[in-house]
Amino acid sequence: MRKAPKLSSAERSELQILHNKGYSARKIAHVLGRSPNTIGEELKRNSYKVGSRTPPSKQGSYDALYAKQKAYVRRKYAKYQGKKIQDNDELRSFIILKLTEHWNPDEIAGYLKQNAHLGRYASKTAIYEWLRSAWGQQYCPLLYSKRYNRKPRRKSKTDRVMIPNRTSITERPGAALDRVETGHCEFDSVLSSKHSSTYALAVLQERTSRLVRARLVPNLKPAPYATTVIALAHGLKTRTMTTDNGIENRHHADITKKTGTPVFFTDPYSSYQKGGVENANKMLRRYFPKGTDFSTVSQTDVVHALTRINNKPRKILGYKSSVEVAKEKGVILDRVS
Repeated sequence: MRKAPKLSSAERSELQILHNKGYSARKIAHVLGRSPNTIGEELKRNSYKVGSRTPPSKQGSYDALYAKQKAYVRRKYAKYQGKKIQDNDELRSFIILKLTEHWNPDEIAGYLKQNAHLGRYASKTAIYEWLRSAWGQQYCPLLYSKRYNRKPRRKSKTDRVMIPNRTSITERPGAALDRVETGHCEFDSVLSSKHSSTYALAVLQERTSRLVRARLVPNLKPAPYATTVIALAHGLKTRTMTTDNGIENRHHADITKKTGTPVFFTDPYSSYQKGGVENANKMLRRYFPKGTDFSTVSQTDVVHALTRINNKPRKILGYKSSVEVAKEKGVILDRVS
């Protein structure tokens, strides 16, 4: 919906006249062709306040010139967010440093709030405003999206392949939904670019701690892919696993046999039902963007990316890292490989 333009000086003058005559906000709105909410908000925000600093004769009254000045000052300082960071060298340097370490603005703001002794703070909104200003534009490529504005969401058009003997996600234990009970995992694959190699990345995420594991796989044939998923689950507490209907998951019975963990499948065209691993894929794409040929990537490169992802503070975890939460909750049964 298109936002209505701001009140003009002429409209404010007419509003003052009608208000002094005792017209209600609804009647004034009808005369000016405006929404009653717009007029009510204007009178509420830009009238003289009732208080000791306001002359008794003006308290609660509306004056067009005074209202225009108040609106101007409010708009002026609403645009000051970016300048707050720009004028603070220590704060600006800290934000830039963490952006280069692949922290997002929310994680930076959360860390600063949790560590008030540092003596500096900027909200995630302020950081985004600074990045979108003339001062911070040059650092936008450090964001995962590398964009100045949010990318609109689009529905997935990925085709799904039905799996023999699959168990629907509707039969998965209810405890897996609220992410309180540990051991409920999701797994998926990240593919190489089209017309390159058959190499891919098998990714597994534990839902409570958001701990991510990933390994290179030479192809998505069901047998080697199942073997890789079994390796990813080794050393983790696992109660259930959830995945999609890709043909690479045909040997899901082997995973259950080796790990003792039942595998459940999302509904077709419903990637949101395994949103945890989808988000993990998104974070990995920062290091291996679309078009990457995984045959040119080493497992050392993958481990380097996982180290950064699993050790940075996450808002959803109270600004703890996935490794910290996994250790606290006993998700990791042995040393992570």
